[in-house]
Amino acid sequence: MRDNPVLEIAALSKTYGRRAGGVRAVQDVSLTVGAGEVYGFLGANGAGKSTTIRMLLGLISPSAGSIRLFGQDVTHGQPPRKVGSLVDGGAFYPFLTGRRNLDVLARTQSLGAGRIDALLDQVGLTGSANRKVKGYSTGMRQRLGVAAALLNDPDLVILDEPANGLDAAGIQEMRTLIRSLATEHGKTVFLSSHLLNEVQQVCDRIGIIDRGTLIREDSVAGLLQAEESLRIVATPLDKAQAALAPDWPCTIAGNALQVRAPSAAAPEILRRLVAAQVDVFTLAPHQRSLEEAFLAITSQAETGHA
Repeated sequence: MRDNPVLEIAALSKTYGRRAGGVRAVQDVSLTVGAGEVYGFLGANGAGKSTTIRMLLGLISPSAGSIRLFGQDVTHGQPPRKVGSLVDGGAFYPFLTGRRNLDVLARTQSLGAGRIDALLDQVGLTGSANRKVKGYSTGMRQRLGVAAALLNDPDLVILDEPANGLDAAGIQEMRTLIRSLATEHGKTVFLSSHLLNEVQQVCDRIGIIDRGTLIREDSVAGLLQAEESLRIVATPLDKAQAALAPDWPCTIAGNALQVRAPSAAAPEILRRLVAAQVDVFTLAPHQRSLEEAFLAITSQAETGHA
């Protein structure tokens, strides 16, 4: 997919204030997103996600580096019309209905209104289309924002926290919608979200930004499989830990023992526990979640900065 890049960022940086004493919000970020890919852009609050997205959309100018969209340099200009975006939930007229807001946006962009009904249905707002936006919940505003981002039928969709304010059912629907944009409609999605479980299920690749620097980039599978471990339910756990600790790093997590070891070591570990007179109930490979991977990677980065 990256052989046909839609988005290319090279050494992108943003400094606020005077260069000598300014705040470096983004520092030398480089990444490439291919056509049809769903790319997750992750980081803690203040890590530089929103600043990067605002530079991509031409809302603020970079201090250094370059941005290319569809092969076109847009470092200091507005992105082409085939880009749609949702940032800060979108801005709408509160005394107009959801449908009327989309109609105004379509006219502003010199677009026809033919897609509005389909988009309202796509984001689950058909039943609320004729209600004034001032009565919308946060989640409904987010849905309307996604519909607005898709008005011009863009090839690249940039979404900043699209599931913000949604309930569990709404989050699941948003996940399905985002995935379908790529798989069914051939669009490329650049997604920023703090809901790591959702990112894990919807994204192809992930970039992690910390303190303005891109510290890790990998496929979701690569991030989750980077560290093999086994989860063992046994008793007594302290005795099990003592038996294994000399050869395998292990920690007690709830009612189980987490052992950093490959699946191939399972037979030897089981023999070691039986010899130590530990009762073993289950022993299974454990794939860490994206949240666990994210915390481990950012913690390592923080230790490196210290």
